[in-house]
Amino acid sequence: MPSLAVVGGSSIRGIEIDVGGAVLFQRHGLERYTLPHRIDHVANMSALAEAGCDRVLAVGSVGGLRRDLGPGTFLCPDDFIAPGAAPTAFDDERAHRVPGFDPEWRATVVDAWNEVGEPTLVDGGIYWQTSGPRLETPAEIRMIAERAHVIGMTIASECTVAGELGLAYAAICVVDNLANGVGDGELTMEELLAGRAANAETLRRALETLIPRLGGG
Repeated sequence: MPSLAVVGGSSIRGIEIDVGGAVLFQRHGLERYTLPHRIDHVANMSALAEAGCDRVLAVGSVGGLRRDLGPGTFLCPDDFIAPGAAPTAFDDERAHRVPGFDPEWRATVVDAWNEVGEPTLVDGGIYWQTSGPRLETPAEIRMIAERAHVIGMTIASECTVAGELGLAYAAICVVDNLANGVGDGELTMEELLAGRAANAETLRRALETLIPRLGGG
């Protein structure tokens, strides 16, 4: 029977989440942290497909590119920009496809989240993926912020490969910090980690309420 996969990264590391009958998958690995630019998205998504999953609810830690999208914001993107990111499960012309979040599955996730009620979910927005692992300069962020709402290092690549393998894919982006240059001072790792820790319990509660509504309980 096809099942739901919940795929998380830094935002769920160290959090105990009851996902019921869904498959919980850590994109960065379990025993050792894999840097974003070294994640094997093809291997990860292939493992989920082989396990019988047909839907992916991805959770990603992001930086907000606008002051009104500050720490504690939850956003479900409807498109992405990923210059230079070209992972593919194919080695032939099938790779020439247009990637994107699955519209029907994404709508289902948004509707289910709204039934949960809180935290409020921003419906729509552009996710910009950088290659990482370094953070961005203020000049880079000024350019990126003209085109996108949040910034991260994994969701676009993961979405691309998932779609190739027939997995419906939608994402919840958790804003842990304002991107470097958007806030009042230079972004520090201490600030980023503090924002992530502050979001952890809210994220856990939201997912444990949401997943059964998505058929993963």
